Amino acid sequence: MSEKIPYKIYLDENEIPRQWYNVRADMKVKPAPLLNPGTLQPLTLEDLNPIFCEELNKQELDNDTKYFDIPEEILDFYKMYRPSPLVRAYFLEKALDTPAKIYYKFEGNNTSGSHKLNSAIAQAYYAKKQGLKGVTTETGAGQWGTALSMASTYFGLDCQVYMVKCSYEQKPFRREVMRTFGAKVTPSPSNTTNVGRKILEEHPGTTGSLGCAISEAVEAAVTQEGYRYVLGSVLNQVLLHQTVIGQEVQAALKKYDIKPDILIGCTGGGSNLGGFATPFIGEMLRGEANYKIIAAEPASCPSFTKGKFAYDFADTGRICPLAKMYTLGSQFIPSANHAGGLRFHGMSTILSQLYHDGLFECRAVEQTDVFKAAVTFARAEGTLPAPESSHAIKIAIDEALKCKETGEAKTIVFNLSGTGYFDLVAYEKYNTGVMTDEIPTDEQIAAYLEQLPKVEE
Repeated sequence: MSEKIPYKIYLDENEIPRQWYNVRADMKVKPAPLLNPGTLQPLTLEDLNPIFCEELNKQELDNDTKYFDIPEEILDFYKMYRPSPLVRAYFLEKALDTPAKIYYKFEGNNTSGSHKLNSAIAQAYYAKKQGLKGVTTETGAGQWGTALSMASTYFGLDCQVYMVKCSYEQKPFRREVMRTFGAKVTPSPSNTTNVGRKILEEHPGTTGSLGCAISEAVEAAVTQEGYRYVLGSVLNQVLLHQTVIGQEVQAALKKYDIKPDILIGCTGGGSNLGGFATPFIGEMLRGEANYKIIAAEPASCPSFTKGKFAYDFADTGRICPLAKMYTLGSQFIPSANHAGGLRFHGMSTILSQLYHDGLFECRAVEQTDVFKAAVTFARAEGTLPAPESSHAIKIAIDEALKCKETGEAKTIVFNLSGTGYFDLVAYEKYNTGVMTDEIPTDEQIAAYLEQLPKVEE
């Protein structure tokens, strides 16, 4: 196409996807079922209904329905901030002096500052529809907690958030946004739950992890009448809701007949990469196209690249269902790096199966390299990226520089899943030269993997 691609490719509100795409329907090998931690049998709706909302449980267990209609109330909320733009990174291309064509999907254009609102509003909607009083959850960097507090307020629900302790301390302003929207925020692990007290006893002085916070949030939900637990990543239902991202990318690319060569997303639990990439993976599974898809994860919490594909608990307290996933072991607590949203020991069962089947690759990147890439991007494109999103930026820059070496003009698309304006403590540490990289050794990981539950498959 001779027409110059605009800096921002916009869709109108009528082009917001009206359905969520379920990649499981196209997967030849389905994700392994969640297991009841007591019986080690596949979970049923009856098992899940005391923990999660009933309609969400149906979405969670449905491997066959390819598309789910998005309720009108959710579509109306989406119109506040969707469709989000697909941006041509002309200035970054110039800064790198690369022939590559770089695009990024910008999901930070809402008050929560990230893609998390796409699923938060859906989960709050189903909770309200069920007649619940409120919801409990965990949050790492705070994007999910912020998004859920916004969605809960919109539907008049109480919202209780257990925030990973190191993030609670590093990101006080993210915490205050949650409180502004009416949420109660507790640093995790805490003394407010039985499982929190147990974790503190076994790991005194711990900075926490998503696994710890999940345990506390689940306990809080099941011990309060009229409450359910909701989760911002990992679960099938969450990846389902996030596919509005990938479907919008597909529509924007189609407008200008752009065919991507490389697709990149960061991954901690899977919501970002899953929502961005699974619509494209669906094309691959159906034999319609072929792409190079790269997951970017932190070297401090390398679930894909160093983990084991096995059944494990999704939480540190070992009270949640068992999931077959790439895991470092439920007792693994990563170093207090600044990509709080990626500090989870496991991974989505959907993405785990797709990775096991070779549908995409993963690269683990170190924190200081990630922030170097973030600064390069910010200076070129004028947007301060979240530490989580900057893992994808790091890989995108690496791929663009390879194109510079080879002279290939590949088209690279990555998901800029959030902004970094509440992450300035991290940027301060990088700018003053005190940021470090803490990477677990193979021996340390092996010790945690030895504690995996014994499950016959």
